[in-house]
Amino acid sequence: MDEETVGIGLVLTAAVGFGTLGVLGVLAADAGLSIPSVLALRFAIASILLWTILWYRGRLQLLRGRTLAVALGLGAVGYAAQSGLYFLGLEFMTAGLVGIVLFTYPAFVVGFVLLTHPDRVTGTLLAALGCSLGGVALITGADPAGADPRGVLVVLGAAIVYSGYILVSQRTLASVDAETLTAFVLPAAAASFVAFGLATDTLAAPANATAWGVAIAIAVVATAIPVLAFFAGLERIGASRASIISAAEPAVTVALGAAVLGEPITVVTLLGGALVVGGVVLVQRERA
Repeated sequence: MDEETVGIGLVLTAAVGFGTLGVLGVLAADAGLSIPSVLALRFAIASILLWTILWYRGRLQLLRGRTLAVALGLGAVGYAAQSGLYFLGLEFMTAGLVGIVLFTYPAFVVGFVLLTHPDRVTGTLLAALGCSLGGVALITGADPAGADPRGVLVVLGAAIVYSGYILVSQRTLASVDAETLTAFVLPAAAASFVAFGLATDTLAAPANATAWGVAIAIAVVATAIPVLAFFAGLERIGASRASIISAAEPAVTVALGAAVLGEPITVVTLLGGALVVGGVVLVQRERA
């Protein structure tokens, strides 16, 4: 099997893994896990797995100075805030709709770039921005499945935070590889949720085997495996193609939400999701 095919398969594996997060998040809430508890476990377990694998491969590097501070800040503030808002959004909307709304983050990346570098404005980028935000507006205004406006605002907040996280990460990746950066982002995010959980008295260990199983699945299936698979695929097919293939992620979430949780799939959901994904594809084609 050639490297390109392997790379596509790895990125698709990552998209499927990340696509399970919304459904597993709903199952975690049903199992009685608080948001700080499940996310502290998610990032702590994933950190242990990632550090172990990088050490075994001889690719573990220690960060120092400003790069270390930025990596820890990205985890403790950026990634933690995005994840917390994502899981909060699951309390208001279906996993499928949360996955679609979150995937507007490339449009917000474009928006930030256009604000800071208006000379980069192109018709394609404006069309991408319009597609993504138009998809969310369509779902919010007309979806009979019930896109709670509160949930939409919360998850749009997660998308905006994530777009900022990406922009800062891109600058940092000029001096450190993505795997190493992630190895420091994850434990910082875990520490943030441990601190928040202790401060709000919402941190607790899973009470039964079901809760433990869901928490471990979130850490392994929805975090560690897709992170490693995406980086491995990225090395083989490049960032632009990997990003386009990753657009399968919200489709996976919608399909799993219907299959596992019985969430409704409406024509409006499909049309809105198609617009959001279309915006992502346009962004990546412009960058290619």
